[in-house]
Amino acid sequence: MNDLMTSLGLALAGGALIGLASALLMLLRGRIAGISGIAGGAMSPDTDDKGWRGMFLLGLLAGGGTLLLAMPQQIQAPDQPIWMVLAAGLFVGFGVRLGNGCTSGHGVCGISRFSVRSLVATATFVGVGMITASLIHG
Repeated sequence: MNDLMTSLGLALAGGALIGLASALLMLLRGRIAGISGIAGGAMSPDTDDKGWRGMFLLGLLAGGGTLLLAMPQQIQAPDQPIWMVLAAGLFVGFGVRLGNGCTSGHGVCGISRFSVRSLVATATFVGVGMITASLIHG
């Protein structure tokens, strides 16, 4: 029971931080915290606001690095072969481009703005994810 409460507390804290970061980015920059859009803009030669984008992405990496140092048991190797993990990444990237956004842009920011397009996109990727996980993990 204690492990469950710890996991729930960490999930709640993580969700609150994601919400806070998304709200602050919207309030301070007028931008949606969609990771694929932020990363795409950071790599685009046509974007002139690379500074905040780079800092945002660096913060994501620093968060993962901090978790790795603080709680290495939380980071696990994938259960699937590396080729399957890479193929999944390509499919996710394709879906992000096709859906014009990712889970953070649609699922966190879009739904909170009552965007019908984001609601449909989120329902689609969650549904497809559930089906895929059921097929892969039986």
